[in-house]
Amino acid sequence: MTGDNDLSPARLRHARFAIAAVFCAHGAVTGSFATRIPWIQDHAQLSAGTLGLALAFPALGAALAMPLAGRINHRFGARAALRGLLAMWTLSLILPSLAPNLPALCLALLIYGATAGMSDVAMNALGVETENRLRRSIMSSLHGMWSVGALLGSAAGMVAAHSGTDARLHHLVAALVLTAAGLVAVRGVLDLRSDGEAQAPPHFALPPKSALLIGAIGFCAVFAEGASLDWSAVYLRDVLHTDAGLAAASTTAFALTMAVARLAGDRVVDRFGPVRTVRAGGVLATAGGLLVVLVQHPVAALAGFGMIGLGIAVVVPLAFAAAGRSGPAPAQAIAGVATITYTSGLIAPSAIGAVADASSLVVSFGLVTLLAFALVVGAAVLRPRPPVGQSGGGTGQKAGPADRDEPVDIRP
Repeated sequence: MTGDNDLSPARLRHARFAIAAVFCAHGAVTGSFATRIPWIQDHAQLSAGTLGLALAFPALGAALAMPLAGRINHRFGARAALRGLLAMWTLSLILPSLAPNLPALCLALLIYGATAGMSDVAMNALGVETENRLRRSIMSSLHGMWSVGALLGSAAGMVAAHSGTDARLHHLVAALVLTAAGLVAVRGVLDLRSDGEAQAPPHFALPPKSALLIGAIGFCAVFAEGASLDWSAVYLRDVLHTDAGLAAASTTAFALTMAVARLAGDRVVDRFGPVRTVRAGGVLATAGGLLVVLVQHPVAALAGFGMIGLGIAVVVPLAFAAAGRSGPAPAQAIAGVATITYTSGLIAPSAIGAVADASSLVVSFGLVTLLAFALVVGAAVLRPRPPVGQSGGGTGQKAGPADRDEPVDIRP
């Protein structure tokens, strides 16, 4: 990648804050949408079953569109691609609440998911490039900022829902505000372009081989995340027979530990390296899964779900970072990993339900525990390497702390 000749410490710090704001805006769209799903269901007159069908379309749209992101990045450059794709994503928030029936909602959510996926790839690719130039880990905190944005968007959505505001008005205002905020934030990100001699990626590309093993690690983490978020409350209610309030607390505990761990994760990664961090996280998540499955007590289950959240929190950010350094086309590799992880998020809730129907929820979370242990076994695939043809992210510097897996001393 070339461009943006100003790589002074002040410029790089500004670029880091700018890309963090982009992640926050991206997450706020998701939070804004999620809180108004009941309104959208009533407006389109959908049953629970048909709503479930419609809600599969965002992941489908993302999986179909993500492979296009590498070509867009190459054609327009990182900043311009992110500007356009992020604006498409924030404005797509308007569409679902306008849908009057199931077919219209499925189409709206297909577009919503496609723009989400492409902008997700663009911002992660630029996040990795920014990390390379800073020479220290930032991907975990960037994903933490996404979680912060989702919490802010959901908080605003809860206020709108509580006040009886029409979701069409709420989402129109939110989309315009987030689009404006996103465009301002994008102005500060690094302006990078592909080398003039670099071959353009194909219009539609399958995940490269370099991304498959990395994507498999992300698959395990996202499967555990989706299963815990969607089924932890059901587990406490149906298996441990707790009241609804305590059951809901399991989801909250999991989400909060994920957000906190991601915000704090960069210092851990810089200190111990990604491989040791993920192995330790896998051990923690496995222990949490064993608590849930073997002890079968509400307190143990709450602690176990919290440990799973802590253990897997930084895996996906580190998978994106590793993909971005795994070959000459970072955006294409990130798109491949993102496609695999989105697919995991799509199938995890239904897979847990299918296993539970065939046996029990205890067995389902036994599967989650096995996947958590796979992080311990497979963590080595996340060992960072300098980008191909570069020694320090294109800056002429030696590989920085984020590019090796050994203890280092990092100061802000």
